[in-house]
Amino acid sequence: METKNGTVVTEFILLGLTRSQDAQLLVFVLVLIFYLIILPGNFLIIFTVRSDPGLTAPLYFFLGNLAFLDASYSFIVVPRMLMDFLSEKKVISYRGCITQLFFLHFLGAGEMFLLVVMAFDRYIAICRPLHYSTLMNPRTCYALLLALWLGGFAHSIVQVALILNLPFCGPNQLDNFFCDVPQVIKLACTDTFVVELLMVSNSGLLSLLCFLGLLASYAVILCRVKGHSSEGKNKAISTCTTHIIIVFLMFGPAIFIYTRPFQAFPADKVVSLFHTVIFPLMNPVIYTLRNQEVKASMRKLLSQHMVC
Repeated sequence: METKNGTVVTEFILLGLTRSQDAQLLVFVLVLIFYLIILPGNFLIIFTVRSDPGLTAPLYFFLGNLAFLDASYSFIVVPRMLMDFLSEKKVISYRGCITQLFFLHFLGAGEMFLLVVMAFDRYIAICRPLHYSTLMNPRTCYALLLALWLGGFAHSIVQVALILNLPFCGPNQLDNFFCDVPQVIKLACTDTFVVELLMVSNSGLLSLLCFLGLLASYAVILCRVKGHSSEGKNKAISTCTTHIIIVFLMFGPAIFIYTRPFQAFPADKVVSLFHTVIFPLMNPVIYTLRNQEVKASMRKLLSQHMVC
């Protein structure tokens, strides 16, 4: 990328999560252990949903896709972050930075829209049970899945297009452990007020509106289940509670990062760590631990393979 004054920016230097070597080693060990334990769990969820004929309901179809999205999302940041912990100089090329940023927002927005779809699925299942099988048929599920992928792509391509139009002529130090919009914009050698406003509208406002919409939808669902039988009510409340936990884990950090002007706060890196590494891998696991059908199917699958 060449600017008007001839300066070429070909790479960015990542300052990392912390400057302390001891702290880096501790975080490296903790993240590696967490990654090696939870990531196989996500793949086990995907394999279980795909292989068990009893888990064909839309809820499990979307759960499998959530596990896939979260596992893919973790691959964007975690492997490079772990390698950078062991490197003296943490460097990423300009193209590599843009690529990481694209897939980060592509999969992140896709997951955000998937949570909206899952809320819609629960609303139909609980509030309109007689029409559920008609409305949430396989064709509808695949159409919703395609729509959320296209929505994630559209969101991400706008982010990248705005970044590509910015001139970068130094400095090239990103104060983070991965490439993201707030840190990259700060390095542009031009007035970025309008671009920041567009970014906040594209990421922050979208996240906030989806978050409020999801909370409102689950509030409606919980109000509607009051008249159900005790068993049906408990199952619906358990499912909705799980969904609400995931909504807070997903949208809380995103709102903190993207709904304010792009200025640094001390908690930014810690919030980013949980947003990009910890919470994505935990989301499907939390769903599974509170779902008796999936847990029973996973135990059956594991026992079959252990016997073999």
